[in-house]
Amino acid sequence: MAAQIVAVFGAYGHTGRFVVTELRDRGYVPLLIGRDAGKLQALAASHPGLDHRVASVDDPASLDQALKGAVAVVNCAGPFASTAGPVIEAALRAGVPYVDVAAEIEANLDTFTHFADRARTAGVAVVPAMAFFGGLGDLLVTTAMGDWTAADEAHVAYGLSSWHPTAGTLASGTVSRERRDGRRVRYTGGRLEYYVDERDLPSMEWDFPAPLGRRTVLGEFTMADVVTVPSHLPIPEVRTYMTTGAAGDLAAPGATAPAAVDERGRSAQTFTVDVIVRRGDVQRRVVARGRDIYAVSAPLAVEAVHRLLGGRTRTSGVASAGAIFDAPDFLRALSAHLTLEPTQESPAPQFA
Repeated sequence: MAAQIVAVFGAYGHTGRFVVTELRDRGYVPLLIGRDAGKLQALAASHPGLDHRVASVDDPASLDQALKGAVAVVNCAGPFASTAGPVIEAALRAGVPYVDVAAEIEANLDTFTHFADRARTAGVAVVPAMAFFGGLGDLLVTTAMGDWTAADEAHVAYGLSSWHPTAGTLASGTVSRERRDGRRVRYTGGRLEYYVDERDLPSMEWDFPAPLGRRTVLGEFTMADVVTVPSHLPIPEVRTYMTTGAAGDLAAPGATAPAAVDERGRSAQTFTVDVIVRRGDVQRRVVARGRDIYAVSAPLAVEAVHRLLGGRTRTSGVASAGAIFDAPDFLRALSAHLTLEPTQESPAPQFA
């Protein structure tokens, strides 16, 4: 049986390169797609035997041509506010599953808002935010929920040793800030809320499991989990936190890109994602650890493609990772990339 071809839009970007390598490691044939012919040719030269095609989100015909022969498409090209819609449209026309690695809250919300009915009618799976931010947190919250059908709160605390942003991260952040027009965003009272607050983001102490331990985090450092988690779980309060050191790295003038330290191109950055869900006076906690937030997005996205193509899904249309996949089983499949601690249940403390 011939290997299946999976298109990667934005293949020559930082995360796109990890996705291409992961697809090859999993036995798929990546089809390299992007807007820059020179960068595509250079990437293809480092992966002999792979085809590459130039396509632009401003040219639907070029996207249609680029997806010919592909059984799925992974969109790694930000800002996703510009790319997600056109590439999803092309995936719907081609009748193939779509996965992206968008961390942009507004872009992910657009996907749910504009494509839910069409994707369901077409019978095409569309999985946004299938990456470190948005996807992993959703899988962890869903796993922590277990047999609970609802909860009062979900907290996702990101303990990053550092955060050297890619050019794509910085560009996406700029677009999101422009769309928010000086407002902040949070998920509270069962809805996404935009608000104005001139004060600095509030900080608090978070007790991560050992060896990370107590760290100062920023509250209301809102990430894509506030879109993915509430899309399928009745939790009225979803809050995300970021260690202050990592947030400072991201905001620093002249922030530097991740530096590769191994043969796969991964950086030395490590992460701990600490998830707590509370129902009444009981909480459940699950923790994941790993290395390089950009590199780990590749196995997340590729495992999603693998399950979509294998029919291992729970729903159709636009759906988050936790809604469409068996979350605990999905996380177990990433054991080579993530260290997962079993869910623990205990009395719930009070959160600020």
